[in-house]
Amino acid sequence: MSLTHLNQRGEAHMVDVADKPESRREASASGYIQMKPETLALLREGGLPKGDVLATARIAAIQAAKRTHELIPLCHALALSKVSVDFRLDEAASRVEVTASCRLNGRTGVEMEALTAVSVACLTLYDMCKAVDKDMEIGGVHLDTKRGGKSGDYSRGSIPAPSPIVTGEGVAGQVSIGTRCDIASPCVRVKCLAELRERLGVSELVVPLDSLASTDVGGLKAALVERDERFAGLSEGRVLCAVNQVMAVDATPITHDDEIAFFPPVTGG
Repeated sequence: MSLTHLNQRGEAHMVDVADKPESRREASASGYIQMKPETLALLREGGLPKGDVLATARIAAIQAAKRTHELIPLCHALALSKVSVDFRLDEAASRVEVTASCRLNGRTGVEMEALTAVSVACLTLYDMCKAVDKDMEIGGVHLDTKRGGKSGDYSRGSIPAPSPIVTGEGVAGQVSIGTRCDIASPCVRVKCLAELRERLGVSELVVPLDSLASTDVGGLKAALVERDERFAGLSEGRVLCAVNQVMAVDATPITHDDEIAFFPPVTGG
């Protein structure tokens, strides 16, 4: 699976889905809002100042799912055929559990719509209950399942195969390595993509392996910082890394002729 929201230059863009065939797409997500036991009791008994809390949260979640494209920059506007939102009052854990499911026949998935519905439902519950409990906490928002689309089905807890990304000169859906190391000693090629390239003023460079304290991504970062302090930003914030189009972390080993790409995260539907 490629990061299709990166083009061949490593820039974020909206994916063109016009040529994709329509198919049934479904997704479900869940999350919760933790609250004091007395707040949950008031919610269950309808004793909160703003009235019917769950009905209001359900309407807000459905509206949010339909307008996800206005909130997440690279999402498409979708004609959802169904949005369902359910609540479960967990008295033992003193929280309200929220689940949302979205469905359509279309050319792109509805994961972001389901996640947005859950998030806004929890936020609405907070708004409806905050007069009596400002210590509430929202958490556990995640995708549970998805069905349909080129990437196939997904169920939370399964272990997906490593995801290749485009870091060369190919187009979305292709893997292109590009020119390999051009020095005599064993080395790796480093690429900085998107705004990292602009911020660091570096697009590509070759790093000899014998200059690394350890032959892993962490060792490479340290060697780059020794070259130029500007590379310290690679270990700060939310900079992502891939080795030969596979997502990597600091402990990921690297070997001769590997391509290591650093890039910022992107969003989209």
